[in-house]
Amino acid sequence: MVTVDRPAHSTAPSADLLAGPAGSPDTEAGIDALTLGRRVRDRRHRLGLTLDTLAAAVDRAPSQISMIENGKREPRLSMLRLIAAALDTTVDELLRTDAPSPRAALEIAVERAQRGPVFTALGLPRFRVGPGQPDETLQTILTLHNEIERLHRERAATPEEARRANAQLRAEMRARDNYFPELEAQALELLTAVGHSGGPVSHQVVADMAAHLGFTLHYVGDLPHSTRSVTDKRNGRIYLPTEQAASRDSRSPILQAFASYLCGHAEPGNYADFLRQRVETNYLTAAILLPETDTLRMLSDAKAARRISLEDLRDAFSVSYETAAHRFTNLATARLDIPVHFMKVHESGTIIKAYENDDVQFPSDALGAVEGSTVCRSWTARTVFDVPDRFSPWYQYTDTPAGTFWCTSRIEKAKEGDYSVSVGVPFAHVNWFRGRETANRAVSRCPDESCCRRAPDELSGRWEGQSWPVARTPTSLLAALPTGTFPGVDPTEVYQFLEAHAPTDSPHPT
Repeated sequence: MVTVDRPAHSTAPSADLLAGPAGSPDTEAGIDALTLGRRVRDRRHRLGLTLDTLAAAVDRAPSQISMIENGKREPRLSMLRLIAAALDTTVDELLRTDAPSPRAALEIAVERAQRGPVFTALGLPRFRVGPGQPDETLQTILTLHNEIERLHRERAATPEEARRANAQLRAEMRARDNYFPELEAQALELLTAVGHSGGPVSHQVVADMAAHLGFTLHYVGDLPHSTRSVTDKRNGRIYLPTEQAASRDSRSPILQAFASYLCGHAEPGNYADFLRQRVETNYLTAAILLPETDTLRMLSDAKAARRISLEDLRDAFSVSYETAAHRFTNLATARLDIPVHFMKVHESGTIIKAYENDDVQFPSDALGAVEGSTVCRSWTARTVFDVPDRFSPWYQYTDTPAGTFWCTSRIEKAKEGDYSVSVGVPFAHVNWFRGRETANRAVSRCPDESCCRRAPDELSGRWEGQSWPVARTPTSLLAALPTGTFPGVDPTEVYQFLEAHAPTDSPHPT
């Protein structure tokens, strides 16, 4: 913003200085006051000018120049031009965003720390950062500040915060009917770029996608135990395990690795960012494996024939049942006008993932979070565990206080144990599905505790106070949440792995 200079020879505060402190609403947008101030001071020192000399050259009080150099005020463009001329440089040079020296960069970082929430929350007094403090002192202060800030970020990722973030994300997904057109467009663009003409996406097509995006694939036997893949962005490498779990699609880790690149993800700043990025990554992966046009054609034909089947969808695109179920929820409402709900439930009855836009009443806590809650024993997601035939789909109607719902469910295995994957719809929409003729029916009165959460009176009278079970408590319940920018991932292990596998001619960061 350009302003008119005040008359010459004035030493009073002028319109050439912004009225508010740096960082206030009056601050000139886009200007880094701290870096600008350090560049002015550095240039002044290099020319051997005193503060009084520079102030006289621009006809301003030394205190005004001092405030600029300390990043407490930002000069308007007219004032900045005067300073640049007095320092025999240009405005563009003074507005550069890099610090003029390593020492200046350290001073700027410490000043920023003092103006941040950590110093404020701890009630620490601000101090002047000047040439009298050794580099080691400033670096120690900065290191302590960064560690406290990191601990505060991790403390924010408590179970309560995670549940709030999950509930908010699920509400956003419901508002969009779990359909993300921008990710559908990205999937189509990538499929078109590698010449995919329809049908299942082969492993070779996925490898061609990676190459198209500038990545090479490397299969290793020492992948960090806390990761499914590691991407070396500097060298364009994706590292994958040589051994794939039988229950996992070997294409998915590759797609998930470069899906974050396609989505433009930066390091998550909080747990909500992490969850959202995971949803977007999984969505884009499924949208590539089950392209919208082909998938919608198949589902539309099946709806017309009243024979929608997740098993058929799974088999047609050679994906897991869970991936097929996820993909169905993306398209069911937005493209087929079918409201739907989805659940992934551990054999213990704990809900791992859930989504609904059909008014089914999932169990939830006071924060509105569903994940981690226990599903009713009468729901399809639980009764399927008691079915002896695990090779056939399990269909069931469940009468609930919110209405009658039809569900189809299957058991899948993972290292954490068996879990069920269920997709359901309200009774009014069951006529589109294969399996609607099932005679399996159950009644759920949940959240009434007498339904399944409270033991029958006869059993309670006989055993209450006479039993002492030892719970098989998952260790994850004892910790707030896995810590770190990417929860559960050991960064040291990852960095050591990348260092060991980097090509010998890989440039090191400066």
